[in-house]
Amino acid sequence: MPVNETIEALWAMNFWGPVTATLDWCEANYQFSKYIAETANTWSNIVTVGLALYGARQVQEAKLPLRYVAGYTGFALIGLGSMIFHATLLYSAQLADELPMIYVATYCSAILFDTEPGWGADNVRTLFLVSAYFLFNILFTWSYSVFRNPVYHQVFFAIVMFTNAFRTAYLLKFSEVGSRIPEAKKVSIARVFSSGAAIFFFGFFVWNLDNIFCSTITHWKHAIGWPAAFLLEGHSWWHVFTATGTYLMIVGNTSSVNKFHTNRDIDSTLCIKDDHSKYALEYRLGLPKLVRPKAKSS
Repeated sequence: MPVNETIEALWAMNFWGPVTATLDWCEANYQFSKYIAETANTWSNIVTVGLALYGARQVQEAKLPLRYVAGYTGFALIGLGSMIFHATLLYSAQLADELPMIYVATYCSAILFDTEPGWGADNVRTLFLVSAYFLFNILFTWSYSVFRNPVYHQVFFAIVMFTNAFRTAYLLKFSEVGSRIPEAKKVSIARVFSSGAAIFFFGFFVWNLDNIFCSTITHWKHAIGWPAAFLLEGHSWWHVFTATGTYLMIVGNTSSVNKFHTNRDIDSTLCIKDDHSKYALEYRLGLPKLVRPKAKSS
């Protein structure tokens, strides 16, 4: 039996059945296991889940408000959904990947627009944001179930991400609440957020290269062989870069980094909602980590 027919026969016996997703990536399907459609694209999501759990743990250790735990939980769900999607290439799993991206991005928007002091939902602005959040996501979920074009999802996701970036810039540069933050510390916040955004969009650039030059890259993969060829899986690198960028953007939205990695600075959204002196930031293995500063002994 010819090699191509053998491969097709093996793929026909894959565990998850035929591909039903509206997207299929450059990585070969079921190349190494009938249980995992895209090996590299599946396991690269470990970076997403790991960074999300790291962020959630630091928030819990610092006893920060639950809204931040919820944000990191959503971040982890994106990684899990993406892992399931790339392992199965089923449409239902695709939704488990794509819909949480919208839910978490709009959740970050709601937090950035909630500038009223305090953590309750007993003011008009917060109640409006909560209502708008759920209404928007219900409508988007319904509309995406009707218009199953992935470009529709990608455009909305891009709009929300740019909204978050512009909102962060506005809070730091032009808002009344931003004027309470010392200039040096605002520069620190902008630096960590912009670093995350740059890494995120570099991942988007790699993602597009992988789509556009898939045939050439596939030829390179076969030329160098596996496991080295895993390094040429552009969509897997998209997972790594966007996970890292997302983590830094979340930190940039919730805390500032110390300028020289020695001083502790204030928190941007925590500064708006609470007393900034209750929170600080340290570095562990090159990553920023939120902590509660210890009281100085007299």
